[in-house]
Amino acid sequence: MLTLDGLDIRQGDFRLTADFAVAPGITTLIGPSGAGKSTLLSVIAGFFAPVAGRVTWDADDLTGRLPGQRPVSMLFQDNNLFPHLSIAQNVGLGLRPDLRLTPTDRAQVTAVLDQVGLADFAARKPGALSGGQQSRAALARVLLADRPVVLLDEPFAALGPGLRADMLGLVRDRLAGRTVLLVTHDPEDARRVADRVVLVSHGVATAPQETTALFADPPESLREYLGKTR
Repeated sequence: MLTLDGLDIRQGDFRLTADFAVAPGITTLIGPSGAGKSTLLSVIAGFFAPVAGRVTWDADDLTGRLPGQRPVSMLFQDNNLFPHLSIAQNVGLGLRPDLRLTPTDRAQVTAVLDQVGLADFAARKPGALSGGQQSRAALARVLLADRPVVLLDEPFAALGPGLRADMLGLVRDRLAGRTVLLVTHDPEDARRVADRVVLVSHGVATAPQETTALFADPPESLREYLGKTR
């Protein structure tokens, strides 16, 4: 179980608090731009330190650990692909950071590239791909990484509706049983795949709530975000 224990996150005038546990399955984070969704993922991954509180995984305190020492994979908004490596090599990093891939590893890379629709782009460099293709390559790398916690920061913003739905389905199927936190600005993403939703607004990341129940009776802060009034 991933637990955010009394987190207090501050940067200049910005402040965000979070105090809840996240069960396995897909949990979406929604809320207005600038509310702190990406920052919260960065704290969980170890790229940004809270001023107070802890991040724990199965009661193991991760708070002082470097990103590479945590049981976490993260897909950043900018995809974080290495421009000098081919797409296949970038994806292979999810299996072996030294890229000493076995034939079995290479077969896994080929298979996941096929699943994200990039089988014909394996030898290309990231600069030769569109933004949407780059996001799918970054997703493929995360899908291969054997980490129990997966953080996805707006991974499908550059995709059209059909491909977006396909990639959401792939995340749901390939990451079943893991703890997935997905930042999105599209409530339909949450309705399509999320078990639970965390609303990030007004300086607070609320405890996860069951998706259907939350949208059936949204609190005022969610109504504001959705542009609805009572």
